[in-house]
Amino acid sequence: MFLTISATGTPERPATDLGFLLHKHPGKAQAFATSHGTAHVFYPEATAERCTAALLLEVDPVALVRRGQGKGRGGAPDAALAQYVNDRPYAASSLLAVALSGVFRSALKGQCTARPELPEQARPLRIEIPALPARGGAALVHRLFDPLGWDLVRAEPVPLDEQFPEWGDSRYVRLVLEGELRLADALRQLYVLLPVLDDAKHYWVAPDEVDKLLRAGDGWLAAHPENGLITSRYLARHKRLTQDALDRLELVRLAEADGSEVEEIDNAVDEHSDTEEKPVPLAVQRREAILGALRAAGAARVLDLGCGQGQLVQALLKDVAFTEIVGVDVSMRALGMAAKRLRLERMGERQSSRVQLLQGSLAYTDKRLAGYDAAVLSEVIEHLDLPRLPALEYAVFGAARPRTVLVTTPNVEYNVRWETLPAGHVRHGDHRFEWTRAEFRTWAGEIAGRYGYAVEFVPVGDDDPEVGPPTQMAVFSRTGTETTDTPKEGEAA
Repeated sequence: MFLTISATGTPERPATDLGFLLHKHPGKAQAFATSHGTAHVFYPEATAERCTAALLLEVDPVALVRRGQGKGRGGAPDAALAQYVNDRPYAASSLLAVALSGVFRSALKGQCTARPELPEQARPLRIEIPALPARGGAALVHRLFDPLGWDLVRAEPVPLDEQFPEWGDSRYVRLVLEGELRLADALRQLYVLLPVLDDAKHYWVAPDEVDKLLRAGDGWLAAHPENGLITSRYLARHKRLTQDALDRLELVRLAEADGSEVEEIDNAVDEHSDTEEKPVPLAVQRREAILGALRAAGAARVLDLGCGQGQLVQALLKDVAFTEIVGVDVSMRALGMAAKRLRLERMGERQSSRVQLLQGSLAYTDKRLAGYDAAVLSEVIEHLDLPRLPALEYAVFGAARPRTVLVTTPNVEYNVRWETLPAGHVRHGDHRFEWTRAEFRTWAGEIAGRYGYAVEFVPVGDDDPEVGPPTQMAVFSRTGTETTDTPKEGEAA
């Protein structure tokens, strides 16, 4: 199989800089051993105006069978001959992708010790692959490469036999890409998309493939319109790995939409301590108050929005009256801890059919959250910046519109009763605000009037005669009369 990378240049920016980027001298022909054959790198041309590097991969069919152990089309189990007679030595596939990552490892990472400024420079590139398997045809090639910044994407179908045009085209295309990109970006795209177009891998797909995909897809995969197809095919349609990758990509997308770092969004879990409040009885009282309100409302299908580590979801599962429970959180770490708490992997089929954990941001509308009996926002709203609160309000009360909404939040007036809490401090380092009882009632009343709900207030914990309860809860019940309200910026997904 064969691939060429060409660059054009000027005397000031010579095309032979490609040799520095690839860490391969244009004056040499080099060979590199791979697990399935030998990769050769050479330069058919190398001038200041134009430089072309070629990668030729010679595949040993016997080594492919011995190492493949029946995996992929190189070891097709339906025909013994197909193990030795197949397209693997000639058509670009995961074999070529692995060779790219091995032979051009530094270029793929965007590293150049001799000329560290070069990897960040976009340059005119032309990439040609004479035989590329494309399950989905030329149309799929365009769907995958067109959104990636190439000026030209040409996928010419290869005829089955030029002497017999009536036989039609094969499933292979001749791919040509032209555009001004960073070399590292172009190589990463090829590393991911070659096996995706072939829709096969020559090796066993393990969990570490998710990390490889996300590293190679950094900067382009999260926003790609076909990221679901790319992820599924790259991970050999392994459902659990695909879902893990898509969840992590969604977190990247949300971070980019907010202009934040992933770590800033995925901070709902304190790595050094449990986020349940101390003393524990208050957390227990809060859950009991929520369960009581849900039972009183007759709710069967319940959303736990901002479910964190899954304490409430776990409590809901213990009551068979709740037939469907969905925990939603933006933090993958929190969802992972919730899954461990619930022992989802060991849970019986009947019980597991009642529960689902979803990643999502409450600052955006989500069609998955519509049609439920009740939604719970337990100790959630105070983690949002106040300018973002209208987006949550519309997403929950305006778009999802459950019959009942329960909101609990700290009562800041009660903070004076916490002996270990310094004056003027909030209860948790991530709290953006904490409201008095009057402020909470004003907010809840405005929401109820705007979105067609009635609201009642329930104290949670010891109701101090001077400062009120430690936790305040609002119980919203939909009345059916809704005031028209235009979503604020950022409310729509």
